[in-house]
Amino acid sequence: MSRWPLYAAGFTTAFGAHAVAANLGGATSLLVLGGLLALYDGAEVLLKPVFGSLADRVGARPVLLGGLIGFAAASAVFVVADRPGWLWAARLGQGAAASAFSPAASALVARLSPAGKHGRAFGSYGFYKSIGYTLGPLLGGLSIWAGGLRLLFLVLALLGLAVAGWAALAVPVTAPLPRRRQTVLDLARRLADPVFLRPTAALAAATAALSVGVGFLPVSGRAAGLSPIATGAAVSVLAACAAVVQPWAGRARDAGRFTSLTAGLAVTAAGLGAATLPGLYGVLLGAAVIGAGTGLITPLGFAALAAATPAERLGQTMGAAELGRELGDAGGPLLVASVASGVGLGWGFGVLAVAVLALAFLVNPAS
Repeated sequence: MSRWPLYAAGFTTAFGAHAVAANLGGATSLLVLGGLLALYDGAEVLLKPVFGSLADRVGARPVLLGGLIGFAAASAVFVVADRPGWLWAARLGQGAAASAFSPAASALVARLSPAGKHGRAFGSYGFYKSIGYTLGPLLGGLSIWAGGLRLLFLVLALLGLAVAGWAALAVPVTAPLPRRRQTVLDLARRLADPVFLRPTAALAAATAALSVGVGFLPVSGRAAGLSPIATGAAVSVLAACAAVVQPWAGRARDAGRFTSLTAGLAVTAAGLGAATLPGLYGVLLGAAVIGAGTGLITPLGFAALAAATPAERLGQTMGAAELGRELGDAGGPLLVASVASGVGLGWGFGVLAVAVLALAFLVNPAS
């Protein structure tokens, strides 16, 4: 199936992001650690809309292949030059490359799927990305244990090359479609249209909740006296629930049984509310419900965007939507941390829950 390499590309960007980020604890300082973490996401924020538009202009397949090869090359930089300074260059290169192949893969998922099966296709795409998020810290840690950070980057280089080769063989050539001339004002109007803003805002909220769950539920667990194994299991529960729910939500969307982003946002808000409960019960319940909520939103949001976007502008739309997700990824933890530093982590979860619930009322119930 021509979509399988696209699912592998989704796995690659998620695995590459978390395998390294979760295993940089040996950085010389917190400032260095923060900078290394920001490089990957910062490149994605700046470049995803650019590469998404390029995919519309020259075709999504070349951008996909170029991004995957670039990811492999950037990873190989640190394999060849195993020095701290080159780690910065490798991480920046990985983020820039992911900025190319991630929106291109999303655009191709939509382009190569019948309109009536967009939900199923994006549900599967999200499932494999969730698997990448789940396995990244574990397999990344095993690689570093076996051969250090250099071995991990070798694994990432080989993964990027393997997926690029697979995509070159299996993904068909999709010629760029004729496009009507678009001014900056036209672009601004399209991105300000509620048809774009509502699913993108829901995707940003889902990513914010997911990032907060992964980052702060272990903090709640430690405060309650839970072991690292228990808190790690909670994060795995979150990722597993998100992975399992996405294919179901996609199939339900295609069958017309479930299309409500509002319901997904409400479930996510409930999960954040559950995270305020004390002890293991709050941690596990919060993880499971947050995972389920984000699993509902992701395929519905991307399918809604694909359905409302002209085929010749899919790359641009997916790049802009991915930018919204990246902003949620950064904004959610910042909001929770700001509130938690003043009045406690439970209040931080609660404030984000209220914000997500408020967004649920702003999203069209029929969406």
